[in-house]
Amino acid sequence: MRYEPIDPKLFIRNRERLTKLLKPNSIVVLHSNDVMPTCADGVMPFVQNSNMIHLTGADQEETILLLFPDAPNEKQKEILFVRETNEHIAIWEGEKYTKEKATEISGIANIQWTDTFDSTFHNLVQQAEHIYLATNEHLRADVSVETRNDRFIKKCKTAYPLHKYERLAPLMHELRITKQPEEIDILQKACDITESGFRRALQLIKPGVGEWEVEAAFTHEFLIHGSKGHAYTPIIGGGHNACVLHYVDNHHRLQDGDLVLMDVGAEYANWNADMTRTVPVNGKFTKRQRAVYNAVLKVMRQANGILRPGLKPSEYQKQVLEFMEDALISLQLIDPEEAKKQDDSKPLVKKYFMHGTSHHLGLDVHDVSPPDAPFAVGQVFTIEPGIYIREENLGCRIENDVLIREDDNFDLMRNIPIEADEIEALMAQQN
Repeated sequence: MRYEPIDPKLFIRNRERLTKLLKPNSIVVLHSNDVMPTCADGVMPFVQNSNMIHLTGADQEETILLLFPDAPNEKQKEILFVRETNEHIAIWEGEKYTKEKATEISGIANIQWTDTFDSTFHNLVQQAEHIYLATNEHLRADVSVETRNDRFIKKCKTAYPLHKYERLAPLMHELRITKQPEEIDILQKACDITESGFRRALQLIKPGVGEWEVEAAFTHEFLIHGSKGHAYTPIIGGGHNACVLHYVDNHHRLQDGDLVLMDVGAEYANWNADMTRTVPVNGKFTKRQRAVYNAVLKVMRQANGILRPGLKPSEYQKQVLEFMEDALISLQLIDPEEAKKQDDSKPLVKKYFMHGTSHHLGLDVHDVSPPDAPFAVGQVFTIEPGIYIREENLGCRIENDVLIREDDNFDLMRNIPIEADEIEALMAQQN
């Protein structure tokens, strides 16, 4: 295992929190993700269902969680089904969970093999009134690919049409929006690994270096510190590429006089960091680049100042757009008189700042949450304003991850260089 084992008390506590939200006499079924195919006999690396990690810590395919808090038999209140291994699997795929290992990870005493799930569920569901099933209800989710949970929903509704079906997703969103202390520790580790990658990248960046080489520097640093790699497909965009919000080709060489935008984050133990830094390829900001950079940094700090408990994300974004409008006026990108006359449905600021400022962060990079839920203590957010001036081939975004506390926000990336002078000084050390 690349990372230190997580205390199963976290997953036990998460299941207890979920149980309190269920209707009486309810049963919960959650399946792991599929191993996704490519072509021929190829498959993609396995990525576990985040809710499965949240409730069990089990990071293995063909895993099923069954919760029945009101089960008459105490042993049937929690059951984790895992794939039974054999010599063939051990030779070709390696170690799989034993029942003892699954208990050690999840804190669930009753571990069964996956091939016994159907008969066990059939016996227990007859005693339940409500069935909670999992769907992906993230606001921007692409649900075109049918998952194991999707297939089970069809099968379950056909076999048991008269039960009362409930949505598990809203409950998981409510639970996962607030991070537990153990999660904060893991997120801090992911941010610290990201810092190591950034400091290494600063020693590499110069004219002529390939964007892919910068990506490789991050990748190597992440792996040697116990990460499975990038939390998401990294963006390494020099010059005009920095103005493409989801540029992931990373196949151009960096040019003298350009900025390079790096949106990267390390994964650690299935939790994710999300950082963006924009630096001068030749190690020195031009006067214009520094002005844009400092404007973005100012907006970031203003956003951090209002990211406080009780404010709704929609209200927050509106205020950040006002900060950004002032920044764009100061950079002479927006005319102040035109700004006074603008149509509120088509704000001028959107020409240069097209995306949201913050999103929840955790087991998913764009972590789940109830729609427009007010900010609250214990939530973790990115703060990532940006200015993209396509006509100048100049894009700049700065992003840190912060934990909301009662009196202030705690910056999980507080140690990652962010001031223009500090970045120039560090880049100068490569020579």
